[in-house]
Amino acid sequence: MTAAPPRTTAAPAAGVEAPPATVPWAAAVGLRAPWLAALSRRAFFPPALAAVAGVLLALAFPPYGLWPLAAVAPAALFVLLRGARRKRDAFWLGTAFGVAFFVPLLWWLSNLGILPWLLLSVIQAVMLGGLCLAVPPLVRLPVWWLWAAAWWVAVEAVRSRVPLGGFPWGRLAFSQADAPTLGWASVGGAPGVSAVVALAAGALAALVTARAARRVVPAVALAGALALGACGTLLLPSAGESGDERATVAVVQGNVPRARSLEEQARVEMVAENHIAATEELVEDIRAGRVERPDLVLWPENATDRDPRNDPVLSARISQVVDDLGAPVVVGAILDAPGDRIRNAGLLWLPGSGPGAYYAKRQLVPFGEYIPMRSLLGGFGDLQLIPRDFEAGDEAVRLDAGDVRLAESICYEVAYDGQVRDQVRTGANLLAVPTNNATYMRDNNLGEPEQQLAMSRLRAVEHDRSTLVASTTGISAIVTPDGETVDETGPWRREVLTAEVPLRTDETLATRVGSAPEWTIAALAAGAVGTALYLRRRDTAPAPDAASDAAADAASDAAADVEAASAPGTSGARTRTEA
Repeated sequence: MTAAPPRTTAAPAAGVEAPPATVPWAAAVGLRAPWLAALSRRAFFPPALAAVAGVLLALAFPPYGLWPLAAVAPAALFVLLRGARRKRDAFWLGTAFGVAFFVPLLWWLSNLGILPWLLLSVIQAVMLGGLCLAVPPLVRLPVWWLWAAAWWVAVEAVRSRVPLGGFPWGRLAFSQADAPTLGWASVGGAPGVSAVVALAAGALAALVTARAARRVVPAVALAGALALGACGTLLLPSAGESGDERATVAVVQGNVPRARSLEEQARVEMVAENHIAATEELVEDIRAGRVERPDLVLWPENATDRDPRNDPVLSARISQVVDDLGAPVVVGAILDAPGDRIRNAGLLWLPGSGPGAYYAKRQLVPFGEYIPMRSLLGGFGDLQLIPRDFEAGDEAVRLDAGDVRLAESICYEVAYDGQVRDQVRTGANLLAVPTNNATYMRDNNLGEPEQQLAMSRLRAVEHDRSTLVASTTGISAIVTPDGETVDETGPWRREVLTAEVPLRTDETLATRVGSAPEWTIAALAAGAVGTALYLRRRDTAPAPDAASDAAADAASDAAADVEAASAPGTSGARTRTEA
């Protein structure tokens, strides 16, 4: 890669003050809209535009679902960053964009408390602001829009891993459940979908900022990126084929009372009884011939608020309903663990034999399922409602029930590429996402369950697996391998969903290659940033001035004279120069 030729501008005429630098797009429209060019010189204006772009990106995600904005909003950020002249400008642009994006995206987190909601939003925004320092150097490179798109994917990779295991919410891919680009999940997973969207964003930014004579390449790039996204429809797995092995499944949403406060929600009882009662209604429907007996029944996360294996009464109640049902049930259970800890698990309960194998959640929620630095932070506010830490599972586990081989990603885990992939790679032919969203829905906000359902739909396509989403309070759903929701529940009600779904074991390209596309794109981004920084350092290195050149020449001449004077046979010799 080589540096783009430096831009030169004519010096202002004598007595005319040079105008302050403006971002490229503002300069381009300055003649037609002088007020805009003037406004762009105000210090507050670029960060304000970045904030508007951040809000637009939030609107791309559920519950709004305006998915085309997932390309428009990053394009606006790229345009603004291209005009950043100082590092702090880039930082504040990225931070303003991040705050305006994460605050509305994570609005549902305010049910847990205003402080956790705002703190997480600001942390994510500041991380984005820091990473935005890499973008201005990239615009020096040819096809800078391509490297900017790779940078975006690299930023998502970083956010998904740090701090405290990362927070993948807000990746571009998770806004695309209803978009043609969804099909790219079967090829490159979530990073592949994000890359296609970011490519369109970069090309759009390049088109907006290019001079009229140089718009052909970015225009072609934008058309190509849009065509690439549209090709995703050709990559979607089929919803069902004649040769598919099939199973009848049921998803139980038992519901819990909607408490007015977090403390009341934590004390909600009878959650297990609600799911037992809903399953008993399913038994009645089977006996009446209204539905077919399922091959597997899924209960949501935390469907029991204590370990049923160590509670004889609860164990007997579950065993009775499972025996009446005549089908295995995967119970979302709190299991006791050594050291006064607990596990968040999916426990397989079989007719006639009771509890068996279980999968324990591996990706725990910081400040939700464990308290980092508990001795220091555990006594603050609502954190006191988490008296003991959960213990993370240490391996992927498949739950087998007849022809069904189930992989679970419990709640928060569905956002993590590696966890879902590891579970599918155990040989599973069905994917399940049990979840408990009651805490985040107390104000009737459906942002969190709808965002989680969108992630589950992407995972169905990514791994070509039917996917069951079971929630205590909604939204529960049954998703086919093409990402379509065939049935779903409403919020805050007791419902049972049943459907026949395909069971598949073939691995998609995304399942096979794993994180390789993400690391490849991130390496390209890192290489581009490194190259840009090297070129900038080389181009800005101080050149020797004329005085330095003269001094060097004088020193060279003096040295030559000394050498000549000391040469043999020349001592005392003079050269006459006069006429």
